[in-house]
Amino acid sequence: MYRFIQENAPWLAAATLMTLTSSFGQTFFISIFAGEIRAEFDLSHGAWGRAYTIGTLASAATMMAIGPVTDRVRVRTLAAIVMIGLSGFSLGMAAAPGAWALPFLIWGLRFCGQGMLSQLPAVAVGRWFRANRGRAIGIAFLGVSVGQAVYPFVFVSIMAASNWRFAWAMAAVLPLLAIPPLLFWLRRERSPVGQTGAAGGAGMLGRHWTRGEALRHWLFWLTFPGFLAQPIFSTALIFHQVHLTEIKGWSLVAFAALFPLMMFAKIIGLLTAGWAIDRFGIIRVVPLMLAPTALGYLILSETAGLTGAAAALLLVGLTTAVISNVHGAFWPDMYGTRNLGALRSMATAVMVFASALGPGIAGYLIDAGVDFRDQLLGMAAMSIAACISLGFAMWRVAPLLPAKGEAA
Repeated sequence: MYRFIQENAPWLAAATLMTLTSSFGQTFFISIFAGEIRAEFDLSHGAWGRAYTIGTLASAATMMAIGPVTDRVRVRTLAAIVMIGLSGFSLGMAAAPGAWALPFLIWGLRFCGQGMLSQLPAVAVGRWFRANRGRAIGIAFLGVSVGQAVYPFVFVSIMAASNWRFAWAMAAVLPLLAIPPLLFWLRRERSPVGQTGAAGGAGMLGRHWTRGEALRHWLFWLTFPGFLAQPIFSTALIFHQVHLTEIKGWSLVAFAALFPLMMFAKIIGLLTAGWAIDRFGIIRVVPLMLAPTALGYLILSETAGLTGAAAALLLVGLTTAVISNVHGAFWPDMYGTRNLGALRSMATAVMVFASALGPGIAGYLIDAGVDFRDQLLGMAAMSIAACISLGFAMWRVAPLLPAKGEAA
């Protein structure tokens, strides 16, 4: 592992920096401002959830349209442009004039952050590596883990010392600071040089699948309910963390201080899943990826103390990491690398769409009187059902996959 990191340090560092910077468009970051934004604009849980859902759905639609550009334009160019955009929308949040502007600002944050700054490193690493693809993706997505561990606590503390608008202004600075090192590390890109193309491996039946072909194949429809479970459920949990702390009687600062535990679990999950994918193949990892989070939701529903919450967040973080790694390796392994940008932008858009449903549905249920603790029990049950579906899909697809090559 050390030699692999040493030999590929510039590309791995650039990918990790992109995923770290994506934090400002991720639910875990935006959600820490929920209480202040709702109070400022006099919004119910459902109204705030609707604004978030509208913005996120719009970002998913934009990803479908814009995502394939990653097959044609250099990663360094696109990443710098997106980071500037993310900075601009963060500044827009700091100056938000009213509730009417929230869906637009959330659209920009989600598109630039969760969308493009997750899409770009995943596509790049999927092309740059083959035999060590799992390890490379695991390292790249450590950036999200670090962001999730550090930023909530830091920015909750900034809000406590000043206000939520000042905190967003501070957030606007960080994407701009990431651009110079990114351009330095990607002054030359690992082959293939940011272009669609010829390097990398084929997928099922020895083919490079197009987006349309993937959509017409049974594998997409059989596996995606499982892939969608995590963004729907975990986004709902993180988005409504302020409500969760209120009904549990916990301090928001104390709960936010548990997020480093999620980082620890995600680091372990990313590196372990990467090794497992490279060693055993993705079809053996996929069916197990939702099992830890099912247990985590069960614990979080029933626990009365922060010790139980810590255990639950460890399990949820572990699953989030494993799914990030699986999602990065699944598309090139199953469908090949030639059209990876178009394929993964479709997948990212659907998952962003799913993440939009979580806060909106959970907020509606909260307003309707459905206890969030009962919602967590439902999430656990559906995660177990998804594991069964994914296991069946991997059993069916195994004979269609080519032998793993030895290319780096």
